[in-house]
Amino acid sequence: MKYHRIILISAFILFIQPVMADGLIPGDVMNYIAYGAIVGMLLLFLIAMLVLVKTFNVLARVMLKQQGLSDAEIAAQMNPAKEKKNKKPKAEVWQKLLSLRPMEEEQELLIQHDYDGIQELDNPIPGWFMYLFYATIIFGAGYLLNYHVFKTGQLQYAEYKTEMVQADIEKKAYLSKAANRVDENTVKLVKDPAVIASGEGIFKTNCVACHGDHAQGNVGPNLTDDFWLHGSKINDLFKTIKYGVLAKGMPTWEKQLSPKQIADVANYVKSLHGTHPAGAKEPQGTKESDTDDKLVANK
Repeated sequence: MKYHRIILISAFILFIQPVMADGLIPGDVMNYIAYGAIVGMLLLFLIAMLVLVKTFNVLARVMLKQQGLSDAEIAAQMNPAKEKKNKKPKAEVWQKLLSLRPMEEEQELLIQHDYDGIQELDNPIPGWFMYLFYATIIFGAGYLLNYHVFKTGQLQYAEYKTEMVQADIEKKAYLSKAANRVDENTVKLVKDPAVIASGEGIFKTNCVACHGDHAQGNVGPNLTDDFWLHGSKINDLFKTIKYGVLAKGMPTWEKQLSPKQIADVANYVKSLHGTHPAGAKEPQGTKESDTDDKLVANK
C-alpha cells in the first residue's frame, strides 16, 4: 500500500507539472501534446510497475501457502515491520503527558533523606511544562532576531510613528470627503489662506466675465461694497452661487462646482469686502453689515 501511494503521488506531480511550468506557453499546442505524450508514457510505466508489484505479492503468497504457512504467518513474513500496537489505557496517556509515575513505582522515586519521617518524591517536571518552556525560548529567540538583529519588525516607537502617518492620511481623506458635504445651512466663514487661494482660482476661472477680475462688477453687481441683492451672509452667498438667479442672468453652479468649491468661492468673495477696487460699479441692492457672520477659523 505504501508503494501505491508513492506511485500515485508521483503521477499527480507529473500531471500538474504543465500548470506550474514557466517555460510552457498556453497557446503552444504542440509543446503540450509532446509533454502530454511523455506524461502518458510515464503513467503507463508506473501502472506496469504497480501491476508487477501486485503480481509478485500474489505469487509470494501462493508459494508461502504451498509451504503450509497460515494466513497470519504469511502476513507477518510479508510485512515484518508492521506490528499492531495495543492502545494504552487512558491512565497511561495522562501519566505520560504529566510525567507521572504509577503508585506501585513510588519506592523508586523516594529521595534518600527524610525529616521527622517525611520523605520526598523525586517527581520529574511535567512534559507539557517543559514543552511550554522550550516554546518560550524559541519565541524569545525569534523575537530578538526579528526586532533587534534583522529589524524586520517595528518596535513600539517606530510602529507608533507609522500608525500616526497612516492616521494623518486617513484624516485628510475623511476631511476631503466631509468638505463636500457642506451646504447653505452648514457652510462656515473662514479666513484660511488655502481656502481663500482656492476660491480665488475658481472665481477668476468662472466669475470674472460678469463680476470683473477684482469683483468690482461688470454685467453682475459689485461684490466688494456694503450693498447686496440676495444677502451678504456666507450662507446667502453659498445659496446664490449654488442655485443662481436665473431671472437676472446668474447661472446655477451646482452641477459645475463641488460643495467645497462653492464654499471656497463664497469665502473668497467675503474676503474682498471693503477692498474698493478701481472702476467699481455703483451700489445695487440693500446695505447690509457683516457683523452677523461668525468667523469660525482665522489661520
